[in-house]
Amino acid sequence: MKYKNFTLDPFQEQAIEAIESRSSVVVSAPTGSGKTLIADYIVEKHKNDPQKIIYTAPIKALSNQKYKDFSHEYGEENVGLMTGDIVINPTAKIIVMTTEIYRNMVISKDESIQNIAYVIFDEIHYINDIERGYVWEESIIYSPESIRFLCLSATIPNADEFSSWIQAIKKHPVKTIVSSYRNVPLEHAFYDQELGITTLKEIKSAQQVPQYRDVFPRQGKKQKRTFPQPSHLDLIKELGAEKLPCLYFSFSRKSCQIKAQELARQNLFQRNPTISQFFSTTLSQAPSDVQKLKSTLMLKETLPQGIAFHHAGLLPVIKEAIEDLFGKGLIKVLYTTETFAVGINMPAKTVCFDSLRKYDGFNFRYLNTKEYFQIAGRAGRRGIDTVGYVVSVIFRPTFRYEEIKRITTKDIEPIKSQFKLSINTVLNLINQHTPAEIEQILRLSFFSYQKFGKDYAKIPTNVLLARYSSIIRKLTKYDYVQGNTVTAKGVFSSKIFADEISIGEIFATDFVHQLDEYQILLLLAALIYEKREMNKFTQEHKNDQLNKLKALLSRNDYLSKEKKFLALPEMTTLMFPIYHGKSFFDLLSSTTLLEGDLIRFFLQIKDRIGQIKKATVDYKVTQKMINCQGIIDKALEGIYVV
Repeated sequence: MKYKNFTLDPFQEQAIEAIESRSSVVVSAPTGSGKTLIADYIVEKHKNDPQKIIYTAPIKALSNQKYKDFSHEYGEENVGLMTGDIVINPTAKIIVMTTEIYRNMVISKDESIQNIAYVIFDEIHYINDIERGYVWEESIIYSPESIRFLCLSATIPNADEFSSWIQAIKKHPVKTIVSSYRNVPLEHAFYDQELGITTLKEIKSAQQVPQYRDVFPRQGKKQKRTFPQPSHLDLIKELGAEKLPCLYFSFSRKSCQIKAQELARQNLFQRNPTISQFFSTTLSQAPSDVQKLKSTLMLKETLPQGIAFHHAGLLPVIKEAIEDLFGKGLIKVLYTTETFAVGINMPAKTVCFDSLRKYDGFNFRYLNTKEYFQIAGRAGRRGIDTVGYVVSVIFRPTFRYEEIKRITTKDIEPIKSQFKLSINTVLNLINQHTPAEIEQILRLSFFSYQKFGKDYAKIPTNVLLARYSSIIRKLTKYDYVQGNTVTAKGVFSSKIFADEISIGEIFATDFVHQLDEYQILLLLAALIYEKREMNKFTQEHKNDQLNKLKALLSRNDYLSKEKKFLALPEMTTLMFPIYHGKSFFDLLSSTTLLEGDLIRFFLQIKDRIGQIKKATVDYKVTQKMINCQGIIDKALEGIYVV
């Protein structure tokens, strides 16, 4: 079978046959095997009928890429984009959105969730994510029964179990399509500072050979062995031109930038004026202050040789310039964080891992098999390469042969439910369902299915409703729920998707009428800010507005206990200047937050402002939110933020 001039692989044909029979489909196939072509088929199939297609992605970068792809293919007038802070053409035939947006729409029964043929969940294995996995699970649970799903994922060992769960709760056929075939096979190797590019067994053998000074210790003393850190420069040199382009993954943004600069100073590659010209042309369309950023200056040094870095801390205009250059084949070595491995279709001939260990926010740990193969799958360009190369840097002192062999041999990580009830979910459940319906819905979770199978009756009611009952007690205490009824304050917070009670206490009561726009922005900033030890703020602005705000908070039973508000003094560093007309670029000298992180921070504030505007029925609150949004927009004026 052929589609769009491609001869389809068997798994693609099977998926299309299932779509033609109005089934939902779960596709488990290696990264880079052509899963997105199945999504394209669905869009093409329904392009002339009245039904909509929703495409969801776990990260904004992937949402933005698919919006561009679909707009180019089907025309901008037929494609919409919704990412929280950005809304473009929301009534379009094809709507691209983050999965969180879709979940929020179905759980609140948004009127726009009608007449939808398919919802495409790209990277559905994100259901495994400890922090965000529940979003995918709730999206499926609360979707109308008429909707069909296309779930796309890298390898899922328990894909059949996942499909069976969807079929059990949605009462329609779900087809599981599994493929282990890669058009471009991967060759896995390892880099040791002493042995160079080699095999895992060779490193193990070398590690077991006793060193001379261990056998013949000097003056009868056993000397401490020292191991040099493996050099990325030596690795790139050993790869040679024939194994480029290379995506070099590091789990540190700072490391990505430093390594790119170090490689450029080796002068290994010829300079290409086309790259500099393209980069300059792109930046000419951005505010002039972008030219002065440290990251921009570093890229101007590295890019002429086809060396670059890419991470979430960069401005969108910079990231997209790098992506465009990489897509044009002008980048030889790109140092990047793991976000580049999610969804964005930009493979290289070689993928290198700076380490197989990473810091996950709590401690250092080895990658799991899914993380490894997600990143490794970027090696090998279909139609260009006959093999993709994957090279992992090994540091002898942390080398664990069995663990590394397990990680790099096969993706064996099953997906597991991360279902957790949020306050928002509970408020919407009470507002829209009877107690009996709520109990049945909670029995439909993937968590329940994995633990008890299809027999929901086996789940003890007290176990099933334990967290639900705990949240109800809290909501009752603060007057968001009375019996089986949601109060006016509860209805407001049912439309808020984080910090529901804090935002309810501020914006669904008279509390907000005691605040000016600066104080509102401070509160939202403190609620959104995620404290990191490395984040530093200077020039705090402690004035009467801050003192009065603290006094107001101290008199509220709930808000006085909210620890996030301890960050209010730090947030003055960011909010005071923009409230008084300063620009985004004026803030960069007073914080260690990278420019991309700062943009994302402001966009999150805008998203919360939008939620409050939608939730409130008080025109005075609406006007204050409009004023706050105007302050943020003015600070970001001229900056491309999609």
